[in-house]
Amino acid sequence: MHARYLDGISIRTLRNGDTETISTVFERLSDESRRQRFGGPKPRLSADELAVLARVDSTHHVLVAYVDGDREPAGIARLVRVGRRSAEVAFAVADEHQRRGVGSALARVLAADARAAGIAELEATVTGSHRAIGSLLSRSARRVQSTWHAGECRVVAALD
Repeated sequence: MHARYLDGISIRTLRNGDTETISTVFERLSDESRRQRFGGPKPRLSADELAVLARVDSTHHVLVAYVDGDREPAGIARLVRVGRRSAEVAFAVADEHQRRGVGSALARVLAADARAAGIAELEATVTGSHRAIGSLLSRSARRVQSTWHAGECRVVAALD
């Protein structure tokens, strides 16, 4: 798949097994960003976790964002198909690039790729203090619904 360029951000598909890129983005996350992304403290990723996060196949789709002027990856968006027409999504953006449009660009491209693959709903589960995912998904979806239970929020974004 070709790279896409949006407002100073290049986005490409992760190569299957590219654990180095996953590790680089993870290392650029603060402890708080890691806690928000993984739902608790996460000082490191095991080899097995890296392999799972770097998996790209017919049900796993991962995008990597690069910002002009920075040679290292700035963010990742991950989609895992959980049904014929739905997928679970997660995002991670390096702290220095947060609130600069990287997550929004990743969300737009991920939603377009999901639509092209016949996916109608994107889902995410986040801890209580991490509400940015709803905002990200609302920019690319027709409708977003949030449901709270036991300190977690399940966000469902309808694409069509």
